[in-house]
Amino acid sequence: MKRNISLPPDLQKTWEEIEEYAKGYGLDFFPIIFEVLDYKTLYEVAALGGFPIRYPHWRFGMEYHQLSKGYTYGLSVIYEMVINTDPSYAYLLEGNEMVTQKMVMAHVSAHVDFFKNNMWFAHTNRKMLDEMANHATRIQRLINRYGHEAVEDFIDVCLSLDNLIDYHAPYIKRPGAKTEVPIAGGEDEPPTVEGLKVNRSYMQNYINPPEFLEQQRQKLIEEQDKVRHFPENPQKDILLFLMNYAPLERWQHTILEIIRDEAYYYAPQGMTKIMNEGWASYWHSRIMTERAMTDSEVISFADHHAGVVSTSPGRLNPYKLGLELLRDIEERWDKGKFGKEYEECDDIQAKRNWDRQLGLGRQKLFEVRQLYNDITFIDEFLTPEFIEQQMLFSFEYNSYNNLYEIASREFETIKEKLLFQLTNFGQPYISVENGNHNNRGELYLKHRHEGIDLKLDYANDTMHNLHIIWTRPIHLETVIDEAPHLLTYDGNEFRKQKV
Repeated sequence: MKRNISLPPDLQKTWEEIEEYAKGYGLDFFPIIFEVLDYKTLYEVAALGGFPIRYPHWRFGMEYHQLSKGYTYGLSVIYEMVINTDPSYAYLLEGNEMVTQKMVMAHVSAHVDFFKNNMWFAHTNRKMLDEMANHATRIQRLINRYGHEAVEDFIDVCLSLDNLIDYHAPYIKRPGAKTEVPIAGGEDEPPTVEGLKVNRSYMQNYINPPEFLEQQRQKLIEEQDKVRHFPENPQKDILLFLMNYAPLERWQHTILEIIRDEAYYYAPQGMTKIMNEGWASYWHSRIMTERAMTDSEVISFADHHAGVVSTSPGRLNPYKLGLELLRDIEERWDKGKFGKEYEECDDIQAKRNWDRQLGLGRQKLFEVRQLYNDITFIDEFLTPEFIEQQMLFSFEYNSYNNLYEIASREFETIKEKLLFQLTNFGQPYISVENGNHNNRGELYLKHRHEGIDLKLDYANDTMHNLHIIWTRPIHLETVIDEAPHLLTYDGNEFRKQKV
């Protein structure tokens, strides 16, 4: 076993014990390299997304300022941080008591097991530590050549658009965002067909009969239509479309490529937040309470664990929801509370006491860890009984008394709101419909309306930044107040009109 030479002997011995316990439960993880950092260094790394080296940008400084203030005033503490690489790197806060370090180690081992085995992480770059350093070097060279202000301004633009990717692209083969047809220009002109070359005019109608010429003309018209309207299929990965077609300088293309690459790296973490944190909380709880914790550490562990899974009104705690739903799955599959017979049982008391003693809970948990993301996890395993047991409810703002009030405790309503919040990270679905709108190279986007109107100030900012990259007018088709509208930004003015 490779030693973590940066750990002091007591922590190294503790990690070896935790590692053995975790593997004994069946967890399968990449090698984990722990480092102990003082709070300042830890928060610097946290501000950089867990990586020791990132490209220079003001947002990392802002993030550090916010995190360090939270620590200074006792509002928040970072207990653990781990990055999805092979080997994985994790950080421990210097000065934490041993029970906290044990809990963090157990938590991290489950996270890395999830990174390694969950299918939604299968396409991520496991050498991202080196890649991030490479990104930093490339952008620093651009700064040296083109100036800090120009590069940072363009990074700002790209970061504001980094959610305009296709989160499912690594798993679903879609029609490409690149087409072989170039952008058209000029006015519409009827296609001219000359036909095959004829040396004698009287043979013209025999060699090039009218029906043959008409067939060739139709082919040309179809080709013109492709030129006028591209891509041939709507594209959800707008950043890739911009990389392929926007009039970018080479250094701008490099920055956009880096921002897109990092967006795809972080995407699975957003897609599995509830599951991943629930999985890590489930196993740190099992490892600590069943194997690693001493009698003198019980109170301290209980206090830390309660802080991790605590809830407050109006706030969804992914640790708590994921942990409790995994526990519910384990119990249901241990007792056989699934399948046709159980679902069709109308006796409430019988369903409560149902126990076929199948003992399939652990096996089911590892299957769930491998195959599901947050949306499929909630959709598949959230039950009315779980909603009632956890006392979940939806709430709405009451403008009459200026208070938030419970709106519903109905299962379908709560499930629908949860899934809506998780789908596409709660962000609007927007795709490229036409990169040559009006045959003038204008960008036409379409918003898939899901019942909630776009925030017009956000839409305006997004279209403004898209215009910086595309340089031509931007159009966005959407629905506002139940009526179809077209939003347009031409570089100077933002317009809204019904269509």
